[in-house]
Amino acid sequence: MKFRKSSTPAVFKPLRGSEIDGKRVRLREKKLSDVHNDYAWQCDAELSRFDAVQVLELPFALYLLDYSAELKKPRRTRFALGIDNLEGKHIGNCTCYEIDEKKNEAQFGIMIGDAEYRDKGYGRDAVNTMVDYVFQTTGLNRIYLKTLDWNLRAQKCFTGCGFTPCGETRRNGYNFVLMEMYKEQWEKGRSGNKGDEAH
Repeated sequence: MKFRKSSTPAVFKPLRGSEIDGKRVRLREKKLSDVHNDYAWQCDAELSRFDAVQVLELPFALYLLDYSAELKKPRRTRFALGIDNLEGKHIGNCTCYEIDEKKNEAQFGIMIGDAEYRDKGYGRDAVNTMVDYVFQTTGLNRIYLKTLDWNLRAQKCFTGCGFTPCGETRRNGYNFVLMEMYKEQWEKGRSGNKGDEAH
């Protein structure tokens, strides 16, 4: 999928059925059929540990109600996509959230929920594909993220994809490394390193 360069404000437009093709993954809009995977992944203790969150204990019926409502009326400050492999299997999600149209920045998060696709380059490709899409189609100037200080694998991936450490923070008893990428960095270094796999 080719993108049109944008000088517009930091607004994400709906994909309306389109997909964003990477080398190993396709990014596409979230859909209701994702709910079973997303629920299982949020109930997974290992994934919760990497996200520094509590294992989800909400009954599926209530989770489904909230999930459906979010799909019908998504928040302007959040842009969530499903990650599929090239055969169309849903393997994870990536999201830009806390989108600030005044500062032209957003926070980024990714999860490869399907364990079969971790450590094989799918997460790395999803990061690169999402970053390319953001900087080519929106007015965002900065993408930032946080990762647990002990998650060296994720930090190596994000560094290889062009993110640079920019500080540390502590939240709810967890220590995080903050990382960022500016559009100018992306323009200069997109053809460089491609990083290793994130969790």
